[in-house]
Amino acid sequence: MNHTPTILVTGGAGFIGSHLVERLLAEGNRIVVVDDCSTGSLENLRSVRSEPRLQVIESKISKCVELANLAHQADSIYHLAAAVGVELVMNSGLSTIETNLKETEALLDAVAGGHASVLITSTSEVYGKSQKEAFSEEDDLLIGPPHLSRWAYACSKLMDEFLALAHMKEKKTPVVIARLFNTVGPRQTGQYGMVLPRFVAAAKKGQTLKIYGHGKQSRCFCYVGDAIDALLRLQKTEAAQGQVFNVGSSEEITIESLAKLVIEITGSKSKMEFVPYDQAYAPGFQDMLRRKPIIEKIQKIAGWVPSTPLKEIIRRTVEST
Repeated sequence: MNHTPTILVTGGAGFIGSHLVERLLAEGNRIVVVDDCSTGSLENLRSVRSEPRLQVIESKISKCVELANLAHQADSIYHLAAAVGVELVMNSGLSTIETNLKETEALLDAVAGGHASVLITSTSEVYGKSQKEAFSEEDDLLIGPPHLSRWAYACSKLMDEFLALAHMKEKKTPVVIARLFNTVGPRQTGQYGMVLPRFVAAAKKGQTLKIYGHGKQSRCFCYVGDAIDALLRLQKTEAAQGQVFNVGSSEEITIESLAKLVIEITGSKSKMEFVPYDQAYAPGFQDMLRRKPIIEKIQKIAGWVPSTPLKEIIRRTVEST
């Protein structure tokens, strides 16, 4: 009898997690999702909720009484559960730190001694205040001061990375870390400050697109389907274990140009408005001018490059809302 792999996905009801769960089910796996639905939603899993190979447990990882058994029964684990979104991070610093640190610690403790490989999603925010044109996994990291709550998120995710790699070194847990750069696409909500869904929603309603800051800051947006491809490849590549990888697109665009492109693709009559950071967020908010990943490492080791151009990403996002 063929063995059906069991895969544990934390945060599987979230934007990225739900797309991952769909893909893993399509590949014939049995999936267990642990998600407290604090920022995700079971609605994201609507298309697969009736699938008998899917089990959903609504719980924080650290409160899940079945966690140790689930971790040891799993063939592989994807840890996506985390605090997300600039607005959430700015308004709920304590919750952000506790969520990112405690839940990752609980998961890694549960996995220790088992055989499952663990992929942990991190963030481009760990690159901090660096003014480099593009970021490499080997770069030094420059984090801002602790009185600015934005950096609590960056530091908590960076500690997740340190913790995971320490577990691999000392407890032999096979781990790989994926630093995600602005993953976007269908099901992403603008509720927590994500810029593309916020722009799309406003444009479709003919409302003003509010650009925070001067609009010259640039980002690279990666389609969620491409990001899922990267996570799957990294998890299945033994040579990736114990390493950190950038996952993102190298197609760069300013936020002002993104707003114009969204207006163009939606055919909207919307206008643009520039909102100072100290009005959009708390006084002292710091934003980074660029967030462009160098992706040669993942291309070399896992054979991955993103394939969806930005205009197509926007079209798919518009069509899905």
